[in-house]
Amino acid sequence: MTDPRHPPTDARIRLFCFPHAGAGSGAYRAWIAALAPDVAVHPVELPGRDGRYAEPPRTSVTALARDCADELAAFLEQAADDRPYALFGHSLGAITAYETARALLRRGRPPAMLVVSGSEPPHRLTAPARPCHGLPDDAFLAEVIRLGGTSPEIREERELLRLMLPALRADFTAAETYRHRPGGLPLPTPIAVYAGSEDMTLVPRHLDDWGQLTRVPVVRHRRFPGDHFYLDAGRPLVLQALRHDLLQAATPRPVPPRTPTAHLSRRPL
Repeated sequence: MTDPRHPPTDARIRLFCFPHAGAGSGAYRAWIAALAPDVAVHPVELPGRDGRYAEPPRTSVTALARDCADELAAFLEQAADDRPYALFGHSLGAITAYETARALLRRGRPPAMLVVSGSEPPHRLTAPARPCHGLPDDAFLAEVIRLGGTSPEIREERELLRLMLPALRADFTAAETYRHRPGGLPLPTPIAVYAGSEDMTLVPRHLDDWGQLTRVPVVRHRRFPGDHFYLDAGRPLVLQALRHDLLQAATPRPVPPRTPTAHLSRRPL
């Protein structure tokens, strides 16, 4: 993450970005300049990648989200300002961002917005018919490629895939063993749902069910040209929409005037 004490001077909102399975913070580096100065982008570095290669990658979404919430809470405390923040995640990153938002709510510091991309809601996810996280390396990589679990460019870089193997296997373990735990308060946070118009990994009618996880109406559903990995090819459109949604979230909502309450005498029943 970038230094919390030195966001862009005019940034109205911070955005913490969670990568998809096997990816690192580099997936969002180009967003830092593209969304400045309105949005201070903080790509999240996860264990087992980027500058944290010495740490073992997490194999549990819940444990990873708990760790991320601890780190983000400390980050925001160090920042020492009242600037709102939002979370963005793509695919597995969307589920991690959601669970992180839940953990931050329990700490009394929920985000101003949650943007979920390329993922069905957590309570709609089902266990895979053929889990692949325990397969031998070659079979595992072949299955990941078959499932479209990596970006098209990376699929051709076999050596790079092998370097990514520990983090990729850990992420698939986390994804394939994740089960949504109901309970707790719904998020007091608007949720924006993004997806590629040709994403065959999603059941479109399920996306509406993200609205069941928040007390605030879902901001909007947005569709962009492309498949599951639409974020890179459609970056200008995505960032234009994202800037708009984030600035809306950063604008304080007016508090409706209180309606005088009639005081009625109560009679025993």
